Amino acid sequence: MPREAPYLEVADDLRRRVRAGEWAVGDRLPSRAQLAEEYGVGRNVTQRAMERLIIEGILEGKAGSGTYVRTPRERLRMVRSRHRELRGGSPFRADMKEQGRRGTWESHSQARVPAPQHIAQRLAIDPGDPCVVTRYEFLADDQSVQLSESWEPMAITDGTPIVLPEMGPLAGMGVVERMRTIGVIIETAVEIPRPGRATQEEANLLGVNVGELLTHIERTYYDSDGRPVETADITVPDVRWEIAYEIPIEKLDE
Repeated sequence: MPREAPYLEVADDLRRRVRAGEWAVGDRLPSRAQLAEEYGVGRNVTQRAMERLIIEGILEGKAGSGTYVRTPRERLRMVRSRHRELRGGSPFRADMKEQGRRGTWESHSQARVPAPQHIAQRLAIDPGDPCVVTRYEFLADDQSVQLSESWEPMAITDGTPIVLPEMGPLAGMGVVERMRTIGVIIETAVEIPRPGRATQEEANLLGVNVGELLTHIERTYYDSDGRPVETADITVPDVRWEIAYEIPIEKLDE
């Protein structure tokens, strides 16, 4: 499993310390320089770690004053970022661990399902080409929090140990890890969020009311050649989760 970036390790420990009550709501954290000395890292590392926790809604920065523990949100924040795919294992399980929750899921896969027109277009295959479709219900502490329907072209995975995502030696490891074992290196994920309203089926599964706001995310993974290798429709109940995107900004050489 790949080692986390140093700023993520510092963020994990700061998150743990806040939840353990070392700093209460409204308390000011030590400066970035003090934390850098404590953790034995550069100031840029502690800065990125604290920025990460600000994105998650755990900390807040006050101009000219410092960084403070924020009042807990009624809605939890789900952070979508590049580092989700670099931690190894299931991104969802890691996301829930950051929230102090136990992430599990139930799934059902079907092989040799003909790709409908809209899925074929997203995967750059012909309509009717065989795919594996997997439907997921993701749970946090046994409460349904997210639905997903994933499509993978069998032209890529047929005859390999990973043809069924939740069976075999890589079961539960996530698309990026699974594909890597057959030489498919995923480099890019494209996500398109759209608002929606809960249907009766979605309301029953997610424990919300019919017509409540949802966030639908159309996600597609691309390999190093730009080929789409998996696409999914993800459904998140807006009443419980808000979604934040972490976008890295490269610093220009001065």
